[in-house]
Amino acid sequence: MQFERELAAALDAAALAARVILDHYRERTAIADAPASITTATDRASQEIILEALAEQFPNDAFRAEEATPTLKRLPTTARRMWIIDPIDGTRGFAKKNDEFSVMIALVEGGAVLVGVVLEPAKERITYSARDFGCWRRDGGADAEQVRVSTNADPKRLTLTQSHTKPGRGETAAVRMLQPQSVLETYSAGIKLAQVARGEADVYSCEYDAMNDWDIAAGEILVAEAGGRVTTNEGRVLHFGRSDPMQTGGLLATNGTVYEAVMARLATAS
Repeated sequence: MQFERELAAALDAAALAARVILDHYRERTAIADAPASITTATDRASQEIILEALAEQFPNDAFRAEEATPTLKRLPTTARRMWIIDPIDGTRGFAKKNDEFSVMIALVEGGAVLVGVVLEPAKERITYSARDFGCWRRDGGADAEQVRVSTNADPKRLTLTQSHTKPGRGETAAVRMLQPQSVLETYSAGIKLAQVARGEADVYSCEYDAMNDWDIAAGEILVAEAGGRVTTNEGRVLHFGRSDPMQTGGLLATNGTVYEAVMARLATAS
């Protein structure tokens, strides 16, 4: 495998961070009304662990991460390759103590993702991939198993994964337009992308016009290597590691087979 060393380093760094995250998680008191913008000391601790572990092995790579921590400030921000890190994706799930959060690590070059890891500490689920390596999972200490996206080709039988809907807001545009057979809701874009890669969901539709590299990069390669397709809601291919980390245009991840039908249905919502 071409990126074996990089993938091993990402997996090790995510595991190190997960141990600290779970220590904090067990001790904390749940915040029932945690806002979407919440950041915790655990986010920063997780990020420092990941950055230090990766920078020791790859000192010439650039680094981009969500939190403004001391180690991030001293590391390179531009280079041929860039590590993109979300130390806790779905911090609301962490704060609420509902187990819906993940550690996301990606390596990017030339706008494309080379390595991606999404680790769900509380659920002991890890989904990972590297370019031309396929997508794999290890759950609960079991041996690694390759995963593929779902084979569902019927747009009338979709399983949709999306963010939690707020009480009183009614159905999301994706639910209205796609009329899925079933709906999964969870915090963390990484988890939702992993669900598509694992074949647990056929579609992940996100209406947010503004996301960031660290929200998407690690999960994007999981879906792609599992045989699916990820674009913006307008069908644009995603590019990572630009000077501005912001990603616009929403996000659509599918098993690939239903992509065109889903795009056509969602287009009627605009």
